[in-house]
Amino acid sequence: MSFDEAHLVDLMKLSYIDCSEEERLALTGHLRRVLEYIEQLQTIDTEGVEPCYRVTDIGCALREDVVSDMLSRDLFLAGAPAHTGGMVRVPPVMKEE
Repeated sequence: MSFDEAHLVDLMKLSYIDCSEEERLALTGHLRRVLEYIEQLQTIDTEGVEPCYRVTDIGCALREDVVSDMLSRDLFLAGAPAHTGGMVRVPPVMKEE
């Protein structure tokens, strides 16, 4: 399958996305290369290869927790867009009905 600008226009309509001509050309090229790579992967012989549902035995990839000096409350609140009473003010997530 060859991906062209007509396919991109169809995708833009389906997803309600508008692109400039320059963006269309770039996206068409990027998506074409992705699809070509997927076609390339489909040619790999995987006969006899067991599916891998998860990777095990790799150990912990996270760093150790290190205790260090904490920011002072004033310095922390200085970086917050809004605060009140020593707490960061955030927009409501749920509204009461």
